[in-house]
Amino acid sequence: MNIPKLKKIESVKNYHGIELKDEYSWVDQPNILEVLKNPSALEPSVKKYIDENNNLTNQYFSDVKELQKNLFDEIKGKIKLKDTTLKFKDKKYYYWAKTEQEGNYGKRVRQLINGSEPEEVYFDGDLEKKNSGSEYFGLGGVAVSHCDKYMAYSLDLQGSEYYTIYLRNLNTNTKQKDLIDNTSGSIVWSLNSKSFFYSKLDKFHRPRKIFKHIIGNPIEKDQLIFEEKDETFTCSISITSDEKFFIISSSDHITSEEYFFSSESEKIEPVLFQKRKKDVRYSIDSWKGYFYIHTNENARDYKFLRCKVNDIKNLEVFIPEKKETVIGGLEFLDNYILRGEKSDAISKLYVRNLKTNFEEEIRISEETIGVPGLSLIQKDTSTSKIRVSWESMATPTKIFEYDVVTKEKKLVKETEIPSGHDPNKYVVERIKAKSHDGRMIPISLLKLKNKKQDGKSKVLLYAYGAYKHSVSPSFSSSRFCLVDRGITFAIAHVRGGGDLGDSWHTEGKKKFKKNTFLDYVACANHLIEQRYTYKGGLCFYGGSAGGLTGGAVANIAPELFFSMLLLVPFVDIMTTMLNEKLPLTPAEWELWGNPIKSKDYFNYILSYAPYNNLSKKDYPAMLITTSLFDNRVLYSEPVKYIAKLRDVKSDNNNQLLKCKIEAAGHGGMSGRDNAIKELAEEYSFILKTAKIL
Repeated sequence: MNIPKLKKIESVKNYHGIELKDEYSWVDQPNILEVLKNPSALEPSVKKYIDENNNLTNQYFSDVKELQKNLFDEIKGKIKLKDTTLKFKDKKYYYWAKTEQEGNYGKRVRQLINGSEPEEVYFDGDLEKKNSGSEYFGLGGVAVSHCDKYMAYSLDLQGSEYYTIYLRNLNTNTKQKDLIDNTSGSIVWSLNSKSFFYSKLDKFHRPRKIFKHIIGNPIEKDQLIFEEKDETFTCSISITSDEKFFIISSSDHITSEEYFFSSESEKIEPVLFQKRKKDVRYSIDSWKGYFYIHTNENARDYKFLRCKVNDIKNLEVFIPEKKETVIGGLEFLDNYILRGEKSDAISKLYVRNLKTNFEEEIRISEETIGVPGLSLIQKDTSTSKIRVSWESMATPTKIFEYDVVTKEKKLVKETEIPSGHDPNKYVVERIKAKSHDGRMIPISLLKLKNKKQDGKSKVLLYAYGAYKHSVSPSFSSSRFCLVDRGITFAIAHVRGGGDLGDSWHTEGKKKFKKNTFLDYVACANHLIEQRYTYKGGLCFYGGSAGGLTGGAVANIAPELFFSMLLLVPFVDIMTTMLNEKLPLTPAEWELWGNPIKSKDYFNYILSYAPYNNLSKKDYPAMLITTSLFDNRVLYSEPVKYIAKLRDVKSDNNNQLLKCKIEAAGHGGMSGRDNAIKELAEEYSFILKTAKIL
């Protein structure tokens, strides 16, 4: 195969007295944010390089086109295409969603509770997509006004996450003239339904202003109700559970601050709840005369305080902190409060009787490794019934109607796998690997029950490891395309994520970031030692910040892998953290460190940055993906990475780049079929490199 070449331009920049050489720095063109909106602004030689790489990748896949088609059909056959969600009972309507056999984007449906009118499709994703004329169709949000007359919705038609808000009169099914560009996509209605709130993106794609829009008024007359002055902070607006207050939240990754104002007042005067304190995050909600405060102040994994809404200084502990247990959010009924918590990467649900203050766990399944969930069934909270769900890596989601008083549960919906699925064919395990510093890292495993643990199998080991994001041992029907072919699916719950709480996150960020990568290597080696696989029998799978983990691990221990999938990978972290004009960079310094101001952070990031640490050695086969419209991880990072990798590597393996020129975002192309197509291609790469065809 003809390997594309990217031109080199010598570039040396000095930071803290240290020379940073980068022959491909010119790819990071100064107008890169313009490219996100207009691909014609892309430097022609970069466009040519991308096209050549896409052709090379297509050539590589030419002998597995039949496999990809079979995988597409197989994955799609595991999805109930024509399906509905359970109905939610609002004030006048039942609301639910449904998908169709041939559709890609789903429908939002409602019907009067009294049944006097037929069901009404108030948002048809496939129709909206057709009318948009766009290849990409990203839905930000759909919000129906409290009077049930208007629907506001937001669309991203490129993948760049610049959302336009549209307004429709549901009584007449006509679009209003109200149209608002460059928003974050969120929409919150006022109680009188005469206006809604939205957040506007600045020139760096950061939501730092909140506006009030009155229906029918010109957009230029929208009222600015809040502006965040700190460029590292972004803001949003929401309404409390009892709809008594609107909450303005302003935060970066580690610090937050909230304001509130009455939902019934015409005059908007936001009141500061608690002034921001570095490293303190909190959020507030209101219910029956109280503010409930979810905070990590003097409680690393959170606790709940509460206070009277008219006495915000007099705080009392409502739910105390628990050692190595993450306290989750609350749901309210008139007489009960529902909540979740997580310890050792395992979630649990609890219900508290507000009259007796007695709290107990809601047990749904006899399985120990899985994911519970809960939701309300109606707007009216004078009920003791809720919906609880359970799923595991082997068991599809089951939803029960659960009575918190009688503890009776009734199965009301179960995820159907049309092509068939027997959970008893599989084993879900939780094991632990000792990392370099003695920390025990949980690993969740899914494998065939009859699979021998003889050190001869292939293992796909997934990881993320950033932003305090937890990776749940949840169900995914598509994974069985690999598991049924003998590949064990595993999740490494590495530090940097939030699986085991705040300390787990803290120990994998800033000057402890290397723990993330060393944890992963420890998990991989443990799987080898325990004979789940062998050296060279692993496939890395991860995206975005998980792609950073993969890129770093490829430099540390490439010999462990037969292949790696780096999806929209954050592989050129040094360049990104040195550019304060990029959309996400200023806020990201709290997670990675600021290499502009700190020589120590410059050196530390440089010591692990995947792009900067590529060297002459054998690397495994790789599939690297990106999108021209991705503003979270810019296309330039994977483009530079693949070019440099090919310059320095000593192996003859195939390292491929696929860049989506057509409209696509950080999550890939839009639509159900496109998502399945992308997944089939990824799986075909895994199976081809695993020599399982």
